[in-house]
Amino acid sequence: MFNRSRKKIILSIMGSLILLFAVTLSVIMFASYREIRQKNSEMLERYVELYSLEQQTGGGDVPEQAPQRDNPPPDGGPGDLQGQPPPDRGPDDLPDKRPSDRGPDYQLSTFYSVALSEDDSVLAVDNGEKDLYSEEDLIRIAKDILAENKASGRTDHLTYIVSSRSNYTLVAFIDNTVTDSSMNTLLHNILIVGGAAIIALFFLSLIISNRIIRPLEENDRKQKQFISDASHELKTPVAVIGTNAELLSREIGENEWLGNIRYENERMGELVKQLLDLSRAESKEMPMEPVDFSRLVTGETLAFETLAYDSGRMIQSDIEDGIVLTGNQMQLTQLVSILLDNAIRHSTGEEIRIALKRQGHQAVLSVVNDGSEIPREKQEHLFDRFYRADEARNSEGQHYGLGLSIAKAVAEKHGGSIGVSCRDGKVQFTASIPEKK
Repeated sequence: MFNRSRKKIILSIMGSLILLFAVTLSVIMFASYREIRQKNSEMLERYVELYSLEQQTGGGDVPEQAPQRDNPPPDGGPGDLQGQPPPDRGPDDLPDKRPSDRGPDYQLSTFYSVALSEDDSVLAVDNGEKDLYSEEDLIRIAKDILAENKASGRTDHLTYIVSSRSNYTLVAFIDNTVTDSSMNTLLHNILIVGGAAIIALFFLSLIISNRIIRPLEENDRKQKQFISDASHELKTPVAVIGTNAELLSREIGENEWLGNIRYENERMGELVKQLLDLSRAESKEMPMEPVDFSRLVTGETLAFETLAYDSGRMIQSDIEDGIVLTGNQMQLTQLVSILLDNAIRHSTGEEIRIALKRQGHQAVLSVVNDGSEIPREKQEHLFDRFYRADEARNSEGQHYGLGLSIAKAVAEKHGGSIGVSCRDGKVQFTASIPEKK
């Protein structure tokens, strides 16, 4: 049980760490990409704003990556282009500029442009004096963009803007090769460092979980050992009391006090028996052999039909033939009898259905009875020791809340599982056990 708990804890920790890592990485990368693209878009807009076809075709001395406006102010001049006010202007009279337009990012960025006339004739091409994209490449890309009729976007490693002027169309680009490479390097490094961190945290979680669970395992082991030892020790005095009570009844006859002694002794004997059954079910050592589970379930169903009839109920069975398990016959018989007995005692209807089917490599046993819905918070504790969903029933019929605990221990000892579900006024217990051949 604790081995499974350890696995669940480790998987939960690892799942949380991986999810946290993935979300953090996604947020960092998304925010970084968005900020860089926003900044590049702003610089490209500024480039388009300052673009001058006359400077591209007239051979003017234009500073690199800082083209002039198509319609510069009458009193503008080179000083205006360089960010310096003319002598007759103050700083506040300069054209609107963003600080980044004159910063190192703008100066170091690579811009391209293609100017096309209305008849698709190429008026000017600026390849940024770089060999990465030839003039023919830029013309082809620009015409493809115009054919798609988009005002802005991204193609390859280029962000572009299409600007319609009075007598031509400008397609301007900013090269994102460096920024894309930087972001890919960042992502690569984050994945490597994050992966190494996840692996380190995995082994750390193993150490921590072992330290956390070890005392719980030891406590559980001692508890099981105590139940086993106490049950064996109680068997003898219970048997002695029962024998003496029987001999005394022969001597003095039946009376009220002697009857109480015998009744309580029988209850004590049944409790000791169930504790021993639970101890055996949880024992690590038990003989395993091939068991015809179909025949075993059929036999137990026939045995319980009389008990069901006495309670005013009937059992409907649907059992598939030929299902063979590798297990302990006594414990598997106990599992079936516990589920049938539980259904008969708690059913509010007349019909109880038991089914055994093969699903894949699993033998699935289900027992269904009519009954009020069990709250989900109580379903989680139905298989706990000494737990009863109806607390008003105090050891009714010599049942002490150990039956379903024994059934769960048997199922898990055979590598399977057991669960309960409630729907449409039906309560269904389902045990799945793998076919080990």
